[in-house]
Amino acid sequence: MKPVLENPFYYLDNFHQVLEWIGERYADLLDSEERDFIDRFPALPRPSRALLVRMVMRKGQLFRASKLVYEEIGCARAAAAALAETGWIVVDPAMSLDELFDLLQKPELCQAFGLAGALRSARKEAQLEALRAEHDTARPFSAWCGDGAPRDEAYRIVAKPLCDRLRLIFFGNYHQDWTEFVLSDLGVFRFEHVEISEAARGFRTRRDIDDYLQLHACRERFGNGEAPLDVLRDVPPPGTDNEWLASRRHKLLFQLGQQLEKLRDWAGACTVYSDCAYPGARARAIRVLEKDEQFGAAWERLQAAMAAPESEAERQHLLRMAPRLARRLGHPRGSTGKAAPPSRFDLALPQPDGQWWVEGVVRDHLNREEAPVFYVENALINSLFGLLCWDAVFAAIPGAFFHPFHHGPADLHSADFHRRRTAQFDACLAQLDDGSYPATIRRNLEAKRGISSPFVFWGAMDETLLELALHCIPPAHLKQAFLRILQDVKANRTGFPDLIQFWPAERRYNMIEVKGPGDRLQDNQLRWIDYCAQHRMPVTVCYLQWAPQ
Repeated sequence: MKPVLENPFYYLDNFHQVLEWIGERYADLLDSEERDFIDRFPALPRPSRALLVRMVMRKGQLFRASKLVYEEIGCARAAAAALAETGWIVVDPAMSLDELFDLLQKPELCQAFGLAGALRSARKEAQLEALRAEHDTARPFSAWCGDGAPRDEAYRIVAKPLCDRLRLIFFGNYHQDWTEFVLSDLGVFRFEHVEISEAARGFRTRRDIDDYLQLHACRERFGNGEAPLDVLRDVPPPGTDNEWLASRRHKLLFQLGQQLEKLRDWAGACTVYSDCAYPGARARAIRVLEKDEQFGAAWERLQAAMAAPESEAERQHLLRMAPRLARRLGHPRGSTGKAAPPSRFDLALPQPDGQWWVEGVVRDHLNREEAPVFYVENALINSLFGLLCWDAVFAAIPGAFFHPFHHGPADLHSADFHRRRTAQFDACLAQLDDGSYPATIRRNLEAKRGISSPFVFWGAMDETLLELALHCIPPAHLKQAFLRILQDVKANRTGFPDLIQFWPAERRYNMIEVKGPGDRLQDNQLRWIDYCAQHRMPVTVCYLQWAPQ
């Protein structure tokens, strides 16, 4: 295949690649419409195929021939004729007044409707309102325009939902689109090469596809403000063994529960949370029972949850609720197991002029030639982890990769992400014990530079920072940090302190969380600080105040 900049039909070639991929891997899951499209599309003339793909990749479903100007396609009207015979587009489609206003420019509308006087100079929105009462039915584009309209032809692409569905089957999601191919070809995005077997696919059954589509429709309705209980009725029931699809369902249920909670529908929220396995749902159900003054039921659930917390975050929330519920029920207040306050120091500095940021002010104040300070937040430890464990993260585990454009494994946030790769991660982390880890990290920094990774922050990882980190941070500390990331990838990739200071001559370091006036430690930061204290990893909280001028 020619490089993208030398191939005017690059987008068509990419589209064919998707169809071939789907045809080879998902043939048994496709419905008749999808199979028919994959079979018939290659037989069309190339300009017609190219025109359809161009329309698929653009926003909306209505287009004008005069706006479909592509040198490699030539005459849009000629290319559209073959498409109309397939039924994938409609020529001269019926459209509403609102659709017509989206399609035509203001001078064209004035000409088509003979607008004069104040209405002619009014804003387009005002013109639409003025005409809406007498034009409330759809009619063909040519009928709207009449003799005074631009001499043009309009098309409605009715195959857009079908092509979006094929895109979903290929990517396994709706947030990736056709631009992934182009950005990859241009080198804007680079992806790790993973051997993907013929059997690897994101959807395993037709029900998986249909459930995803139904979940997506429910998410769209909820996002557009529809009542949560109305949306809830159409959420597909559980039953699939596809874990990442089930996690999407539970996430939507959690969001619906949150909205019901905001609406003070305690019973509805509790019911939704109780049927939801999304992280935090169990704690929210207890909190809702507390808000509903069902203290006994809340206490029972809290005790069951405390016996086996799902995560550090849940345990943190439960420990906050326990004293309140105990007091309500007259139980003795037990120990909360509250962590010791972190080490801290206070700074009073003049407030800078111009543009500044709190962490940068503290960094610049503390920075010394013999003890440099870097703003790293979540970038440094995650990147060191990603570079050391590159082979484990991108291991060709079944179900983890099913197309060439994965930024990371599809099961990254699943509960068994670590378990499914235990041997690979053990091999990577063992290098922290035998001293070979710096070589692996340096090698991957060079060999994998710029390749998309869910852990490596390429823009933050320069060689100076890397070498200081490898020199000053003990491997035992890195191992404890990496193990905690693996305990809960989604929760524990964030919350790291803002700054890190190195003393190369002494081979030591200190992580510094910066809090400006009125700021406080967040829950995920408190959990990391507590963990570091348990493992004697140095962390200090800096509280900054502005000195009087």
